[in-house]
Amino acid sequence: MGDSPKYKVRLLLSYDGSDFGGWQRQKQAKPTIQGTLEQALSRIFSEEIRICGSGRTDAGVHAVSQTAHFWTSKEPSRFNLMRSLNALTPDSIALKGAWLAPAEFHALASAERKTYKYLIYQSPIPSALKARYALWERSPLNLDYLNETAQYLVKKQDFSSFQTSGTEVKSTIREVFSANWSRRRDRLIQFQIEGDGFLKQMVRTIVGTQLHLHHNGLPTSEFEKIIQSCDRRIAKESAPAQGLYLYRVSYPSELDNKCRKI
Repeated sequence: MGDSPKYKVRLLLSYDGSDFGGWQRQKQAKPTIQGTLEQALSRIFSEEIRICGSGRTDAGVHAVSQTAHFWTSKEPSRFNLMRSLNALTPDSIALKGAWLAPAEFHALASAERKTYKYLIYQSPIPSALKARYALWERSPLNLDYLNETAQYLVKKQDFSSFQTSGTEVKSTIREVFSANWSRRRDRLIQFQIEGDGFLKQMVRTIVGTQLHLHHNGLPTSEFEKIIQSCDRRIAKESAPAQGLYLYRVSYPSELDNKCRKI
């Protein structure tokens, strides 16, 4: 980048992760969300752009509201960013909003809360239209049982039992503020969890473990034992990626109030 970056831009994005190799830019044949956005933004601003997201969603994971930021040396209001970025990216990525952000705003470090949702399609027959967006479960699910297991999550504790290896973190302690299962229309069942942050594949492993205990008729107390073990080998397989959605990322109101709509 020739000139020093002067402007920080905050973005609000949604995407269908089905055809992407996840958020993080990497050297592989399959495109990534980060790589696709950086290519388009670099073209718009005629300079190299590097973008930072609130988190790295895995391959196949979707986002209703993903937050990201980038620096540029050019005044962003000179560009019709909403129209330009949506025109230069696939239909599976949509820019929902753009703001000029203060220097202290950081998409990842400033986040206070994150909410994820996991969708399950419960039916004796699979759905061709929902296959990319929900896990199919043939057998009925007992939501009272699943909600009882979910309550063991709601506190500040070590969640290393649900962390997939591959990402270095300073601490595996996280606080979960709420976790619950509910029925939606069209045979969909939803697991929603909100916390101050999540480990790699933590939500998918939580869902996969709960379903394993449910299907095998094990007592809900087994879930608490798995959490307390702090051993990934004790937890079960992660649920498939297509049912997971990054639903919301929340920031301090004082930072939100300093962001100016572009």
